[in-house]
Amino acid sequence: MNRLETRIRARKEQGSKTLAMFLTAGYPKKGDTVDIALALERGGVDVIELGMPFSDPLADGPVIQQSSAVALKNGVTLSSIITDVAHLRRRSQIPIVLMGYLNPILHYGEEEFFDNAAKAGVDGIILPEVPLEEHDRFSWYLEKYDLAGILLVTPTTTPERIELIDARSRGFLYCVSSTGVTGKKGSTPPSEYLSRVRQHARKNALLVGFGISTPEDAKSYARSADGVIVGSALIGFLSTPRATKEISDWAAEFKAEIQVAAS
Repeated sequence: MNRLETRIRARKEQGSKTLAMFLTAGYPKKGDTVDIALALERGGVDVIELGMPFSDPLADGPVIQQSSAVALKNGVTLSSIITDVAHLRRRSQIPIVLMGYLNPILHYGEEEFFDNAAKAGVDGIILPEVPLEEHDRFSWYLEKYDLAGILLVTPTTTPERIELIDARSRGFLYCVSSTGVTGKKGSTPPSEYLSRVRQHARKNALLVGFGISTPEDAKSYARSADGVIVGSALIGFLSTPRATKEISDWAAEFKAEIQVAAS
């Protein structure tokens, strides 16, 4: 098991919940990523999901789209992101998952990307535009460099497909709360949706994301999942200049609420 799998398993064994937070690399400033990630860790965040900004995102809502545009204007590239990961890894063992799109990876070089990401200290990869049928293209790289390839399910995913996706995913199963983009709340009650997924996904822990805007939202979803992923809410919070202690305290509110859900 790599750091990601070890952390999630430890939280489950402790009877706790996993808190992951999405941070656009290079936002709000190019040099902020490492300090923000460390502040989030001090606030109790278990996993950092680091967004690789792209000019034409598929799954991102307006808040994360705007942060990606700012990051690209700041000069963020895959090379600078991998460098940030290496710098963060020297100061922390928090699991790091990269989330992004294929075009920059193809431009960078497929195997070179996975190789360099692993060497820098990345633990997992999420490529939301890659369907199950195309996942084999990258499985060899993921296995060779011991990276968790994390796949997604949604409220409309069929039971048969949930089973196939669960079998191919590693680290956790990303349960998208709604059929839409990030920042949008799901219309299906989380207990109903996640109960259905759990019936057909027995390999991986279930982490739910999209539309988790408040600590109360996080608690509600965490009651039925193994953890939650907070993204747009964090990006919105960072749109105003914040001291690192403010960031830690903000994350700690989410951590406290999901722990209530675990009790």
